[in-house]
Amino acid sequence: MAKCLVLGGNGFIGSHLVDALVDAGHSVRAFDKFSKDPVYQAKDVEVFMGDFLNRADLSNAVKDIEYVFHFISTTTPITAENDPLIDVETNIRMTIELLQECVEASTVKRVLFASTGGAIYGSDKDSSLQETELPLPVSPYAIGKLTIEHYMRYFTVKHGLDSISYRISNPYGERQPLRRKQGVIPIFLEKLYNDQQLTILGDGSMVRDYIYVKDVAISIAATFDKDHKSNVYNIGTGTGVSVSELVSTIEQITGKTADKQFVAKPDTFVQKIILDTNLFVNEYGIKPTASLTDGIAATWQYIVNEHQSVE
Repeated sequence: MAKCLVLGGNGFIGSHLVDALVDAGHSVRAFDKFSKDPVYQAKDVEVFMGDFLNRADLSNAVKDIEYVFHFISTTTPITAENDPLIDVETNIRMTIELLQECVEASTVKRVLFASTGGAIYGSDKDSSLQETELPLPVSPYAIGKLTIEHYMRYFTVKHGLDSISYRISNPYGERQPLRRKQGVIPIFLEKLYNDQQLTILGDGSMVRDYIYVKDVAISIAATFDKDHKSNVYNIGTGTGVSVSELVSTIEQITGKTADKQFVAKPDTFVQKIILDTNLFVNEYGIKPTASLTDGIAATWQYIVNEHQSVE
């Protein structure tokens, strides 16, 4: 049983990771502001109410911990785009301070970071993107993620602090906060529930690799403490889906017809991103199991239930 700290433990991916780690038999400390009740379902989770921007909180949180999961972010692609300095002054700065605290806490064996596969490569390619592809991010959000990856490598070389960065494609699923305006699938589902218009960037041909959040959590929980041949792994399905195909699938699942508005795609949005996940799959033998249809159906049911619980 490993002693795990999940930063962002009450967040979207983090809460699912808490569930998956507990299910796998590990001891979990969930670090978050906990501005709302815990959304994870697991019991026997140690709640650590703290602020990522407070170094003293980070110092206390890593005590007696073996594996630190850095799954917290102070920005989204939109907020980082609006003010790149926020990303530098919060995410990057505090990650460096976190890594320093992990070095000082002699118990920490490895830091595991939720990077982005959906934006970090920044290139349009007909083929899927491997980890060896030169990252050329064109958005502040992705630049920040790549910078953190580099600092993690620095701490490995300088201090021997082991680390893995997971370049996660486009995760979706239950508990994804709509107020952050991140994640096209729950945003579209929420708008359809309220009979609102869907805003589509470009002509609907933009392609992404969508992965169900529980598949992300299970894949990481099953492998985080194993030997690793790489410090960077793509986590995705390896399958590309256009926005038009996505909307069609959503319409079939919800039984609703979408009113679509097409607007110009921002210059910093890459047209096509599909991840090559063979490095992770071949090393660990784990693949996503949820189909896009099943994952969207589960997310839709979650949104419906959330609305009905407050109506």
